[in-house]
Amino acid sequence: MGKKHKHERKPGVCIPWQEKLKELPEISGNEQLIQKVWEDIDALAYMYIWQCLLSF
Repeated sequence: MGKKHKHERKPGVCIPWQEKLKELPEISGNEQLIQKVWEDIDALAYMYIWQCLLSF
């Protein structure tokens, strides 16, 4: 069987939440809300990158 890559990501994700969370200071607010906002913004960045690649 094939080996799994260390940095394997789900389709549609540039930087997974668990990876981004390591870069952030301690969260004092609603972590679930912050995670949702991050994942929404990350998905938009992913779509933008693909649109740029497909447009040229």
